[in-house]
Amino acid sequence: MIKPLCLSLFIVLLGGCTTQSGSHSMDMMEHGPKYGTHFKSAQDQQVMGMLMVHQMDGHLMLKGKISGLKPNSEHGFHIHETGDCSKSDFSSAGGHFNPGKMRHGQHDGEHHLGDLANLKTDAKGQVKVEMMLMDFSLDPETDHSIIGRAVVIHANPDDYTSQPAGNSGPRIACGVMTEMMK
Repeated sequence: MIKPLCLSLFIVLLGGCTTQSGSHSMDMMEHGPKYGTHFKSAQDQQVMGMLMVHQMDGHLMLKGKISGLKPNSEHGFHIHETGDCSKSDFSSAGGHFNPGKMRHGQHDGEHHLGDLANLKTDAKGQVKVEMMLMDFSLDPETDHSIIGRAVVIHANPDDYTSQPAGNSGPRIACGVMTEMMK
């Protein structure tokens, strides 16, 4: 009687040690290099936050939290071509990342690769970011790599029609996607 009970208990415990193939229950950012950015705020702003990016199902998942934005507001959000946030107006980040030389727009039509969805803040001026980046890579050797690119938050929402950049106003926060400390 005791042997079958011990065997049953062992099987149950052993079953708890297995994982399903393809399961995303484990935090994917625990394995391999970690990439992300901390935002630098423009002089007259209080924007703070961090984004992390990781590979998931052949695409990139961008996750993070940003605070210090105007409550209940929308802000243009873009990947820019140059990983440089050194100028106070963040103009050193260059234009929207656009390796395909496309016109600016929304994702359901022609758009720059760096054109992302507007950020929408809550009543506290915070936003939780969780978006899939379909055409980016973590490989710095490819022309679609997000590594070494600036991520920029603008003062106003992107209208997705004005050329060349959506009329989203001044750049109020900037961060460069790099490998994070382990």
